[in-house]
Order: sequence, then C-alpha cells, then structure tokens
Amino acid sequence: MTQVIIFLILIALMVIAFTGVLLLLVYRLIPRVRNKANQKQVTRLKKTALFLAVVMILNLGFVTFTQFAASTPPIDAENSIAELTELELNGRKQWISLRGWDKTKPVLLFLAGGPGGTQMAAVRHELAELEKYFVVVNWDQPGSGKSYDAEKIGSITVDTYIQDGNALTEYLKERFSKEKIYLIGESWGSALGIFLVDKYPESYHALIGTGQMIDFTETERLDYAKAMEVAENNGDTALVERLAANGGPPYYGKDVTWKSAVYLNYLSQYMSSNPKIHNPGYNTFRDIGSPEYGLLDKINFFRGIVNTYNHVYQQLYTIDLRTDYTKLAVPVYFFLGRYDINAPTVLVEEYERVLDAPDKGIVWFEHSGHSPWINERDRFVEEVLSCFLEN
Repeated sequence: MTQVIIFLILIALMVIAFTGVLLLLVYRLIPRVRNKANQKQVTRLKKTALFLAVVMILNLGFVTFTQFAASTPPIDAENSIAELTELELNGRKQWISLRGWDKTKPVLLFLAGGPGGTQMAAVRHELAELEKYFVVVNWDQPGSGKSYDAEKIGSITVDTYIQDGNALTEYLKERFSKEKIYLIGESWGSALGIFLVDKYPESYHALIGTGQMIDFTETERLDYAKAMEVAENNGDTALVERLAANGGPPYYGKDVTWKSAVYLNYLSQYMSSNPKIHNPGYNTFRDIGSPEYGLLDKINFFRGIVNTYNHVYQQLYTIDLRTDYTKLAVPVYFFLGRYDINAPTVLVEEYERVLDAPDKGIVWFEHSGHSPWINERDRFVEEVLSCFLEN
C-alpha cells in the first residue's frame, strides 16, 4: 500500500511539472505561429495556455488550502485540548499536536521513530486511550512530516534533536505549569529519550523506551545477518544476491536508506507473517490520509523517511548505550516485543543489566514485534499507566 501512495503522489507531481513545461512551450511557440500568419492557431494556443495557467493556479491553491486546513479532530470533553501548534524551537519552526480529555492532567511527550519519521496520526489512532490520563504531545521532529523544512537536512545532527527536544520540553512545562513531564520513545525515539533524560534529568518523571535502540552499528549488523539467514532458509535467492551485492552494514553516503531498506523491509515482512504477533503492521494508508497532514505534509511524510534518515542515521553508528549512558537519574522502563528482530532485544537486556537508574525494568509483550504500542495497544496503555501513574 505504501508503494501505491508514493506512486500516486509522484504522478501528481509529474502532472504539475508537465503542466508547467507545456505552458512554457506554448508561449514560446506563439511568436513562430504568428510569423506564419495563422491567427486562429494563435488564438487556440493562447486559450490552451490560459487554461493550463488556471489549472496550475488551482493546484497551488488546493495545496495551500490543505496546509491551512490541517487539524486534529476535537475531543468532546469539558476541559479537553485538541490542537495542532507551530512552535519556534531554537529558531526552527516545528509542529506538535496536543490531545487530552483534561488539560490539567500530566504531560506525556511521544518521541517518534526514524530519524525522519512522523507518527502524529498513528499515535492518535493507536493510543487514544492515553488521552484520558495525559495531555499527549506528538512532535514532528526536524526533517519529518510537518516539520520537514525546519532545518536544512544537511545541517541536522543528533544535537539538533536534543536541543529542540529540550526546548519543546521547556515550552510544555511552562504552558501546562508542570515541573516535569513523561516521555515515551519509539525506536530511534527511544534513543533520543535516553539522550534527553541523561542531559536534562530535572525535566522528566520517567521514560519508557519501546523498540529500544542500544548500539546502532551492532543492530544493523545483526539485522543484516538475520535477513540473510531467513532469505537463505526460504530459498529467496534474489534477496540473498541483493544483500550480498550491497555488502554488510554500516553504510555511508547517499544510499544508506535504500541499502538498509533491503533487510529492514524484509524483516518487517517476516515479523508481519508471524501468527504470534497481533495487529502486526502500520496502517500507512490511514495515517497518511489523516487530517493532521496537508498535501505537502503527506509528501514530506515520505521525504523524511528517505532523506532525513539517510543523512542522520549514519551519525548514530558510534553510539552504544551500554557504554555511553550507563547511569541515569530518571526511572527507565523498556517495553519489548518478544519477537522484535528489528531492534534485537538481547542488546536491551544487556543494557538493562548495566544501567544504574532510580528504577528500571523490562516489560515483555508476548504478542508483539518491533511495535508493542501497535501490536498490543490495550496492554501497552495498561503498562504505561502502571509505570507512570502507579509508581
């Protein structure tokens, strides 16, 4: 389904581009036709050019309208909050959504995966129950979704996310009169959560990491080896040959996304086919069609996954939480899918053993892969409440 959406978006862009080129050609041809004294043909060309110009203006108007019309659905409760807000964080304009049945409840910031991913709509759909107990905040990080143009992709670093994550936290603390907030980090966001609680422990009650990333280089090597193993066992010679041609990770340069996607997508499909994993996949068609995203946002939904991931991910290869972040001043809990092979859980178990924190623990989800918050969302919510509100 994702490939279909990308194809349709590319077709739309090609139509717009073709219209512009055709318009230019028409006006270039008009003087030549005049030289032949064919006034009727000149008139037809003018009408065609005018029609194309109107079509282009309407297209631009429609794109602009969808951007301004983007919104998050209302919540029918007396003291609720449901809004999309553009902020300036360290001079970079970025978007967040804020949703909750009661705006006086604790604040929970969800850190999306990626880098370059937006899960603003996905979290609203999958974790709506949390909105009864928290003001749930989703942040489109620089280079993703609605914040794709917050910073030039080539200028984004890991520090960009840490600095802006802190600025966003300060905004939320001030706006909702809170001394601290809660964090949930998913995949890449789970590592970002560790970076934030390490540097700004005074701002956070606790962190939950799910699909937890530990050592980025080792993760990629293990994923590559697992994909090769599965492909060989399944007799998928085309995939084996493609993996062999790419060579093992880590990858650098302009093809990081595409080379990584070969084994990551294969492993995702492998997990989706596992009958022990419930509700196995993302509903990309539903998410991309959600009202939070205008047409440009929908395009940037995919641009972030490709371009931002390609630039930022290779900056993460030197990070290993087992050696770099062994002492934290904030409780940390790991929500792990028993069948997660994208972020090998053995690395999380090793990290949990060496981690020194006020409280820590692993919560296993027996019917989940890389995304327990989707695979077992009801139990995920129960465990979040247990860790955050009952401890």
